[in-house]
Amino acid sequence: MLTRASSRLIAGAMTLMVGAGLATAVTAPDADARRATDRVYSRAMHKSIPVYVVPANRPNAPTIYLLDGLRAPNNDTGWLINTNVARFMRGKGVNLVLPFGGAGSFYTNWERRDPKLGLNRWETFLTRELPRYMKKKYSSDNRRNAIGGLSMSGTSALNLASRHPNFYRSVASYSGYPTVTMPGFTQGIQTSVAQVGGDANNMWGVYPGGQWFANDPFLSAGNLAGHYVYVSSGTGITSKYDTAINPGSPNFDPMRFVQMVPLETAASISSQMYITRVSTVGARLTTHISPDGGHWWDYWQRRFKESYYKTFRPSFYGGGSGVNNFGTGSMGSS
Repeated sequence: MLTRASSRLIAGAMTLMVGAGLATAVTAPDADARRATDRVYSRAMHKSIPVYVVPANRPNAPTIYLLDGLRAPNNDTGWLINTNVARFMRGKGVNLVLPFGGAGSFYTNWERRDPKLGLNRWETFLTRELPRYMKKKYSSDNRRNAIGGLSMSGTSALNLASRHPNFYRSVASYSGYPTVTMPGFTQGIQTSVAQVGGDANNMWGVYPGGQWFANDPFLSAGNLAGHYVYVSSGTGITSKYDTAINPGSPNFDPMRFVQMVPLETAASISSQMYITRVSTVGARLTTHISPDGGHWWDYWQRRFKESYYKTFRPSFYGGGSGVNNFGTGSMGSS
């Protein structure tokens, strides 16, 4: 149970999302990132959604849906901007699907249209409309489906998989916050939505009413019994990839530290509480809690690749069972 002081710390940490891993990236995308997108019309949202697909190039293939973070741009995705996952997935015989947009939406169906963020019916799009498109154009089998996400969308991926356990066989969360209705995390989610101009009261209603508890992956973890689940985070204390957040480094940058470390610390707390919960329900669980790790794409790229081999691929083709731990608490490797 979180103490009042811990709740305040977590809420404060999650208000620092500006400019951190939930933002869009700073490096150049793959050369073909924007050129090879489809536009999929959503009747639920009354608009076309750009989608980048790495095709399996074979019929009846499985599909991974990979979601973006809090500040997801409308014309690209952080996964293409900051990582090589599209190149990694080519030739794997699995469809990789990267929807564009969804900033601040938590990829859920909102109760009301938002004056700033508009009409959000992402759950309908991701579980019905986009899969129908994938089946028609890319011959996806629509049986072997997986979903993953980072930070904001790590929460979303676990939520969608729990709400639609007959659709998704596996799910991965990288630095997510799956304890939605615990003190501190609720306030953090409300603040994060506000930072992109939205009103969380339009999303799931006025807490503690509305749909908040119905969209808490911690509470619905039992629906993932028998499913493949991957959960990862760092602790936020130092980074092997970024010396700017290492207090003892001559390159230490206090502003970057404040942007990236509290977010990952909060993600670590939330992820480890979720791991404790989901490990009791009979899920085929793989975890990776590392003793370092900033809230950034260096880690998420590596964790995606690990989750492909340890979680997604076994869920499609069989193999693997039980609990695999790549470090827990302050131990482990990255």
